[in-house]
Amino acid sequence: MATEARNPINMNTISSSLARTGQWVFSQDIPTDVVVEVGEANFSLHKFMLVAKSNYIRKLIMESKDSDVTRIDLSDIPGGPEIFEKAAKFCYGVNFEITVQNVAALHCAAEFLQMTDKYCDNNLAGRTQDFLSQVALSSLSGAIVVLKSCEILLPISRDLGLVRRCVDVVGAKACNEAMFPCRTPPNWWTEELCILDVDFFADVVSSMKQRGVKPSSLASAIITYTEKSLRDLVRDHSGRGVKFSDPGDNDSDERSQQRDLVQSIVSLLPSDKGLFPVNFLCSLLRCAVFLDTSLTCKNELEKRISVVLEHVSVDDLLIPSFTYDGERLLDLDSVRRIISAFVEKEKNVGVFNGGDFNRGVCSVSLQRVAKTVDSYLAEIATYGELTISKFNAIANLVPKSARKSDDDLYRAIDIFLKAHPNLDEIEREKVCSSMDPLKLSYDARLHASQNKRLPVNIVLHALYYDQLKLRSGVEEQEERAVVVLPEALKTRSQLQADTTLAKENEALRSELMKMKMYVSDMQKNKNGAGASSSNSSSLVSSKKNKHTFFSSVSKKLGKLNPFKNGSKDTSNIDEDLAGVDITKPRRRRFSIS
Repeated sequence: MATEARNPINMNTISSSLARTGQWVFSQDIPTDVVVEVGEANFSLHKFMLVAKSNYIRKLIMESKDSDVTRIDLSDIPGGPEIFEKAAKFCYGVNFEITVQNVAALHCAAEFLQMTDKYCDNNLAGRTQDFLSQVALSSLSGAIVVLKSCEILLPISRDLGLVRRCVDVVGAKACNEAMFPCRTPPNWWTEELCILDVDFFADVVSSMKQRGVKPSSLASAIITYTEKSLRDLVRDHSGRGVKFSDPGDNDSDERSQQRDLVQSIVSLLPSDKGLFPVNFLCSLLRCAVFLDTSLTCKNELEKRISVVLEHVSVDDLLIPSFTYDGERLLDLDSVRRIISAFVEKEKNVGVFNGGDFNRGVCSVSLQRVAKTVDSYLAEIATYGELTISKFNAIANLVPKSARKSDDDLYRAIDIFLKAHPNLDEIEREKVCSSMDPLKLSYDARLHASQNKRLPVNIVLHALYYDQLKLRSGVEEQEERAVVVLPEALKTRSQLQADTTLAKENEALRSELMKMKMYVSDMQKNKNGAGASSSNSSSLVSSKKNKHTFFSSVSKKLGKLNPFKNGSKDTSNIDEDLAGVDITKPRRRRFSIS
């Protein structure tokens, strides 16, 4: 019998029960005439005492083919020998205590024996009903204890409506506590629910949903229940406390029960976003992978994690898996599906908002996930079973535009190359194919240029980029200065200095225009001049004027000094100055002739 299997009979309890029974049965003057068998226990009783209260026993005796019934088998009675003993005491009028722990079993036994008020006034079934209404179901704790005791009384407890009645009471009182807590801590009721079987817990959660309780209250109850029920697998949310043992050593029935438990819990999760901490969802997924739950269960957890992937840590993504021989592997498929779902969601959101990944428009969430993925790759890079294709597959899941810098990815690649020293040049190039050397910082490029593990083309890229930056005059110090001192934090004096520099540049531009106009006028005068002495004297006068003009220009150029710390390149000056007499050197500080 299922009840006996779940509740093995204690022989010491049976012996003590028989001894007590003898004290109140054999004290009667009339000898016993029937033996009632309940499992391995035998009770010597009187027919007329039993028939007076139990319609079921009366029918057995009357319908028996044997005219003198001396043995009755009641092994199917709910609650077993202990509960039948109390029912027999009730038939004999012996007092006993009804408690929240035994009231459900007594009620089911009374209904089984048909000890109802229809057959006899003030019968056992009526007494148990009164106790349930007035005592047991008047408080949340009592109702939960009664509901818990119904687990070993299935299916009769459900058929009699006792389970439904308890579930309704627990659901109503739990909702009331969730909205208007009367004890501390406010979530004390979630701890009380943890003693229930997962099926009864699911019934209570469903009842609370129908009553409109807040999803956050349901989430709190589910989290507490999961931590209590799977404490050997989920000791904390960090993932460090997961118990990893050889699956071959685990009892198959225990693993099967845990698998059903995880699948049931996942089916209870409310659909609202943001209710569950991401580390709790990752812990559940870790259990689902370990227990090899259904694909539907895993996909549901992966979908929920992908929605909040920007809050996931590297430890959460390290979801271990096991082969039959207990070797530890990495469930990379789950991680790939989670990242792919998140990136796809971000693409859809970006298109809806007018963004474009191809133009480098990425959300902050995607950039955060890119850093997490690169750190995750660095964590798993040392595992020998990680192939180049799997490494690149995860690295390429994130769009390149989501990485402002490839320093973290370079670190992961360097760790991978160090952990796999036997790779040839082509294989090393494949590993580095997901990285853009031009997106490395100055320190990373400096390290890469001296890294003997990298392929030659990557080193050349880093060196070539640095040469380009040196030739263009863009130094790394300028980049660091922008980071250390952004435009928004410039002081008033710096702003004034910028304004002054702009004015000086404008003055220089004006003086150069005047000089160009003057040279053009000189050219016209030279072409129209004759051989007369008047023209010669005019030319001498022009030279004197030119000397005065150039002196004024030189003074202003000396202030601006565009050739400071550089070569005095005058190749860009108009060749029209060739007509000016420059045989005699002039004592000028900055000559432009």
